[in-house]
Amino acid sequence: MTRQSFVVDTSASPHALLRPLPLQGVTIRDRFWAPRIATNTQVTLPSQYAHCEETERIANFRRAAGTEAGDFVGLFFNDSDVYKWLEAVGWNDAISDSPGLSIIRDKVVADIVAAQRTDGYLNSYFTKERSDDRWTNFDLHEMYCAGHFFQAAIAIYRTSGARTALDAACKMADHIDATFGPASDGKRPITDGHPEVELALVELYRVTKEQRYLTLADFMVSVRGANQLGNQKFDNLYYQDHKPYRDLHDVVGHAVRMLYLAAGATDLWLETGEPALKAAIDAQWQNLTQKRMYVSGGVGSRWHGEAIGDDYELPNPTAYTETCAAIASVMWNWRLLQGTGDAKYADLMEWTLYNGVMPGLSVSGNEYFYQNPLENDGTHRRSAWFGCACCPPNVARLLAQLGSYVASVDSQSLWIHTYMQGDIDAAGSGLDAAVSVTTEYPWDNTVRITVTRGGQWTLRARVPSWASGATVTVGGVRQNAEPNTYVALRRAWQVGDEVVLVFPMQPRLIMAHPSVINNNGRVAVARGPLLYCIEQVDQSMPVASLRIDPRTQWAEATGPVALGAHTLLHAKGYSTSTPEDALYAPWRHDAGQPVRLTLVPYHLWANRAAGAMTVWIPLA
Repeated sequence: MTRQSFVVDTSASPHALLRPLPLQGVTIRDRFWAPRIATNTQVTLPSQYAHCEETERIANFRRAAGTEAGDFVGLFFNDSDVYKWLEAVGWNDAISDSPGLSIIRDKVVADIVAAQRTDGYLNSYFTKERSDDRWTNFDLHEMYCAGHFFQAAIAIYRTSGARTALDAACKMADHIDATFGPASDGKRPITDGHPEVELALVELYRVTKEQRYLTLADFMVSVRGANQLGNQKFDNLYYQDHKPYRDLHDVVGHAVRMLYLAAGATDLWLETGEPALKAAIDAQWQNLTQKRMYVSGGVGSRWHGEAIGDDYELPNPTAYTETCAAIASVMWNWRLLQGTGDAKYADLMEWTLYNGVMPGLSVSGNEYFYQNPLENDGTHRRSAWFGCACCPPNVARLLAQLGSYVASVDSQSLWIHTYMQGDIDAAGSGLDAAVSVTTEYPWDNTVRITVTRGGQWTLRARVPSWASGATVTVGGVRQNAEPNTYVALRRAWQVGDEVVLVFPMQPRLIMAHPSVINNNGRVAVARGPLLYCIEQVDQSMPVASLRIDPRTQWAEATGPVALGAHTLLHAKGYSTSTPEDALYAPWRHDAGQPVRLTLVPYHLWANRAAGAMTVWIPLA
């Protein structure tokens, strides 16, 4: 019997409107994502394993187990990079026949489990001379690392049935549960400075049905606000510990921590339905999307503390916008979508996938961005690895689990959230429905959905927020489709029935709120679900001198083959400069020298020759 590998399993969550499809239920064969997923299997995951061995991240476990001589090497949270890589391999097993990776997976699991103490504690940093220091500094990521181990163990169990890692994860969860909780229970009332264990504990509860794990997740969310985590370097706001979570209505502090916490709280709400949790989550989402998020979907405007800034504090050259924060946003919006079926969450999830996450990975699949600025002089380039390497394996695990974000079901409906050519089969989720999707999305505006297993059910297909003028045709009848909704089509479907969606994809200009002062007089350009930018390699004049004509007649073209299938945009613009490049000069009345601007998808920048780039283009 084929296993059903659910990444986030809301099948039995009482307050989730939607249920997931297993990874085996979605096959992706498009020209955008399928090559990236194949590269993830063939290049990214093997090269990341090599980096984890070369940097002694995996050797740390062997040293902790006493099977290899030497001391711990690297940053105190290096275990988590191995765990994320391991999770990526776990999910990859569901979609790819990669026996070589599976053999390595089992070897790494054995090294990890051998390092676990008899009381269940597992962290390779706190061994030997640091053994007595465990649980003494809550900014040393012990629970954070544990959470990533839980997720890796769940991935391996759900895809292969192997319990070795899962059993070890439960032992570590039991150890945390015995140590932390309400003081009235004789436990320590504190949590980790870096959220992650919350969402992992909820998923561990879903896979084991152990109620204690859900109760512990609730405690980890609820104990925040006690002002226990601040220190000389960062205040309690940085740790989201300055007020109780249910009273927290803004996204604040370290960006990744904030969004992981929000995702964990949302998981908790899906299980408990607590209104106060949902009210806080809704307020945080509103604050993020209306005042503290970059046009790319990126989050985090400050390098100091990798933090979210104040309202409208969104500088472009110094944007931190960590790749991990964009991934955390995708994770959060996916959970909100499962709870509500609201198209706005799918819309932001898709937009962030394309424009917030994918800039973090090179086309080659073995170089990465940690930060993703929206303007640069050409000095920011991808790296093969980092000392703090949280982002590379995070991208890898997201690509491995990507199929799980395509569609969901309820008792009567198949919901399609984002469009990728391939097959969707909902049989493993309790709805006897299946379709085939044919499309060149995100490059082309047409999506054809063909029924491959009929019956009486509803097809709910998302219409993106940008798709003004969208239409849906079924049974030869065409009708208009409202943007940022799901069009609902219920009937007795026959095999071969076809639904055709058309989403107008003319390029569009985006303006920022006037309080984002660095974007006044500038516009960003988008086409379909993709954000565009100007890159120096395509321009005849310096990027800093370029202006765009807002009345331009757009032209589209196929871009360089080396960057994969994509669409370029050409626009009318001007180049302006001061006489002899003087620092200051009298204002000129003319628009400047006419030039033809070339714009490339933002996720593809920095894959060619180094040079200046900008997303926000001054208006002529």
